[in-house]
Amino acid sequence: MIGGKEAYARYRALASKKRVGASVNAYLILKQEDKILLHLRRNTGYCDGMWSLIAGHVEDGESATEGMSREAHEEIGIQIEPLKLKTVHVMHRKTNRLNVDIFFECASWEGSIINREPDKCERIAFFPLDALPLNLVDYNATALKAILEGNFYSECGWTP
Repeated sequence: MIGGKEAYARYRALASKKRVGASVNAYLILKQEDKILLHLRRNTGYCDGMWSLIAGHVEDGESATEGMSREAHEEIGIQIEPLKLKTVHVMHRKTNRLNVDIFFECASWEGSIINREPDKCERIAFFPLDALPLNLVDYNATALKAILEGNFYSECGWTP
């Protein structure tokens, strides 16, 4: 057991460390039979010309499931009840910032799928999981592979 002075010194050392701030991002694996929905990015300045899962940043004051539901409506016009989203994967990803990426699976929604952001999305399409496009955003591909292998967690962008 450590004494009061030692405990206080340990506390001060830990309290003075910089906390990690990360962007929380939500990704939708929208399933229709054995296929998932992807969109072809354009005019965003990030991964343009590549296929990606429907996704977005979780905004201040909303939960990850609320953020995913909002993004699904904004991007493809459907309504998803947050409780219908099943968390299937979490990725801790390092780029020029830290990211916590939460991947949700959903097989039921309300409304028709439409491209509501044609300025940012060239088109949307369902792809079989065993025939995904080669120009799929790399960390989306990494997450999907991990999910298919039964891995709930992965890391990307960290050096060994």
